[in-house]
Amino acid sequence: MSSLLIRLSRGLRETNRFLHTRQRRPDGSMRGGHMKTPQKRGHVSAAGGLPAEAPVKRVSIEGNIAVGKSTFARLLQSTCSDWEVMAEPVSKWQNEPPQTTVSNLLQMMYQDPQRWSYTFQTYSCMSRLRTQLQPPPARLLRSQGTPVQVYERSVYSDRYIFALNMFELGCINSTEWAVYQDWHSFLVEQFGQQVELEGIIYLRAPPQTCLERLERRGRAEEEGVKLDYLEKLHLQHERWLVQKDTEIHFEKLKQIPVLQLDASMEFQRSPEVQEQFIAKVKNFFSEL
Repeated sequence: MSSLLIRLSRGLRETNRFLHTRQRRPDGSMRGGHMKTPQKRGHVSAAGGLPAEAPVKRVSIEGNIAVGKSTFARLLQSTCSDWEVMAEPVSKWQNEPPQTTVSNLLQMMYQDPQRWSYTFQTYSCMSRLRTQLQPPPARLLRSQGTPVQVYERSVYSDRYIFALNMFELGCINSTEWAVYQDWHSFLVEQFGQQVELEGIIYLRAPPQTCLERLERRGRAEEEGVKLDYLEKLHLQHERWLVQKDTEIHFEKLKQIPVLQLDASMEFQRSPEVQEQFIAKVKNFFSEL
């Protein structure tokens, strides 16, 4: 019992730290762990006869480890100035929180998932939340086209893919899972429209393909990742985004449109496939 209380205390201390860490932007607004008061999205009435701000749509890119999300995100960013891609905060996981002798939480989770999975999922979800709370850049608000903020993964895949998978593997125990779900639901409901998505792009590829790409990119923390782990993550994605079998706790997310793209193709090296992807994405965005 004392061991369990210590683990829960650690997780709650981390959560509290993220909620109260504050950094000011040059314009005086808050970023980082500060959680701003929720604001309504959509057209904003402007004073002095200026045109209203464009409603910025929010879409996440979902898919297995090493499926090609970052490559695809760079393709989107270079295609249209109305699209702003928010990178997955991997560097934060590799360097924070500071430890006495070790500071790479991603590596710690892979090396000892039984000990560090709950702590890692707490931190990864908070870092994703920070990303989704970032306001869109001014150029998107001035856009006359279809402005879109695109996120590499989201607070939803953190819960319904990675944290759920760790719970099912036994690396997060039932009490930790209950605590995670409780604060996750609270934060998502608290920030409402600020973290809602209008659509999801699902990059779909066989786990074996993902493993081959993972080995090619050579990220040190992932050296021990095996095919069976990628197969489990693939199954979680299929259950959530294709079969719709995952129990979802947010009504809008249950009805969210999903664009599936066949990421088994080496689209990085094929301009023709890239053009096909972009055409599908443009059509998808226009219908959201």
